[in-house]
Amino acid sequence: MIYSERLKGLEAFVCTADAGSFTAAAERMNLTNSAVAKAVSRLETRLNTRLFERTTRSLSLTDAGAAFYRTCVRVLDELQVAEQVLAADKMEPFGRLRIDVPATFGRMRVLPLVLAFAEMHPGIRPHISFTDRFVDLVEEGIDVGVRIGGTDAWPAALGHRFLGTERLIFCAAPSYLKRRGTPESIAELFTHDAVTYGRADGSANPWLVAHGGGPAERRFVEGRIIVGDGEAQVETVLAGGGVAQLATWLVEDHLASSQLVQLLPDAAIDGLPLHLVWPRSRQLLPKVDGLLSHFGSWLEIR
Repeated sequence: MIYSERLKGLEAFVCTADAGSFTAAAERMNLTNSAVAKAVSRLETRLNTRLFERTTRSLSLTDAGAAFYRTCVRVLDELQVAEQVLAADKMEPFGRLRIDVPATFGRMRVLPLVLAFAEMHPGIRPHISFTDRFVDLVEEGIDVGVRIGGTDAWPAALGHRFLGTERLIFCAAPSYLKRRGTPESIAELFTHDAVTYGRADGSANPWLVAHGGGPAERRFVEGRIIVGDGEAQVETVLAGGGVAQLATWLVEDHLASSQLVQLLPDAAIDGLPLHLVWPRSRQLLPKVDGLLSHFGSWLEIR
């Protein structure tokens, strides 16, 4: 089988899945409706698998088609990457730029930088996903990611840059402290209403408590209010809902404006590390190299 014919079949299949019909795909590919339909039909025959459910009014992927679509997108994307790397020294940043970031940190810190980068380079088409789940950058075709947590043993396929470590503090709103009083010790702190971060599995993040120079102790508290979103957790604390342990990058503006008050400064402790991460195979692409340079020190956590 000639490889160019195989690639034509993949392109027709992916374009049809994206466009939702043979007619729309034909317009995008500058081919006839019949040519696109035949290319997909030949692909199904070769694979001995039906990729689309066809009716007179609609076209939808089968389960096998959906799985094959994800693979095809990755293969075609890798081919485009290979071509772009060869021509990288001649190119301005352009094309779809896949970025994956933690939900709250991404919205607050990363999104403004990406929008500024896109404004400087009109050929860039950012596709930004906001999620707190683990994402396999290579498997999911991500160009640049930000991770809170991470590991000391990064895979060889990934480049990475340390952004800093979160600083966690206890804080509350003046309205809450006026009503309940200001805790003077860790023991007293645990008698107050807690606003904790809840995970998807129904559990809540523990508080980290420092003991001199020793390791931090994970203390699970009974949250009076449990919130599954960082920004919503801050809003709950601002509304006087209780005490929370939060990263300084999340509340620094509220502390500066006195909307929140830091409690027990000696109880501040380092939290999770943050990293900028990217597949090494994409590093030479102008869009990736340009974004990494654009981020510069702006994403560093101090």
